[in-house]
Amino acid sequence: MSTAIGLSEFLRTRRSRLRPEDVALPDFGGRRRVTGLRREEIAQLAGVSVDYYTRMEQGRVANPSPAVLDALARALRLDEDETRHLHRLTRTGATARQAPRREAQPQRVRPMLQRLLDELVDVPAVVMGRRMDVLAWNAAACALLGDYAALERAERNIARITFLGPASRELFADWTSCARENVAYLRLEAGRYPDDPQLAGLIGELSMKSADFRRWWAEHPIQDKTSGTKNFHHPTVGALQLTYETLRAADDPDQALITYAAEPGSPSHDAMRVLLAWTAPTATDARLSTGA
Repeated sequence: MSTAIGLSEFLRTRRSRLRPEDVALPDFGGRRRVTGLRREEIAQLAGVSVDYYTRMEQGRVANPSPAVLDALARALRLDEDETRHLHRLTRTGATARQAPRREAQPQRVRPMLQRLLDELVDVPAVVMGRRMDVLAWNAAACALLGDYAALERAERNIARITFLGPASRELFADWTSCARENVAYLRLEAGRYPDDPQLAGLIGELSMKSADFRRWWAEHPIQDKTSGTKNFHHPTVGALQLTYETLRAADDPDQALITYAAEPGSPSHDAMRVLLAWTAPTATDARLSTGA
């Protein structure tokens, strides 16, 4: 996807989700000809001319200033992830015109992250790389999420497993929420790496094979992967409620360690202990790391 198209779609979708009452603008009634706010209303809120905002929404403004982008972010009621994405889209477009992007090298799990995986015996954990590829995992992650070693390298991808894996909809109690989060994170990745052919291929494959992915991708969601709670319906131990945390090294944000843990003393904590004890003989050989 070109940066100009991505910027245009992003601005249009964010404008369309706002109503006059959301931004304290008068609504004089009658049928509005557009979904959401008009371009002139966003321009008024951001303190720019209608012509300038129109050209920006069409991807025809080169190097808008950070102050203008921040004003637009406030006018469009963007959150922190969306604001960073807006800045990145405009900055990436300028950079792309100056120099070609170097080919990304195949990722290998960082040695320290692998060491942490080795130590996290009772905590399911995976290392996620670019494009949501799974670079490494521990035995507890296999017990919870499935055997990554049984998959081909190209199939070890969180988004692909979520949308195309046959067991995914059964494992995640709120599959829709998990799937939408993955779409939003891939949108974030597309803003970071607009010229990544593997990412474009993944997005194309998911769009072709999943109507849900196609529909949610068109909404242009943006969300980083940070922390939260996920509910599982595991085929062995039943209901699990786990908190996940995403940890990134400051010098290598393209690799993240994602851990899953239950509240101590909770039914989910007891169920996880049963699951790990039940799968220990087979799961201990599942840990390995590969390039992605």
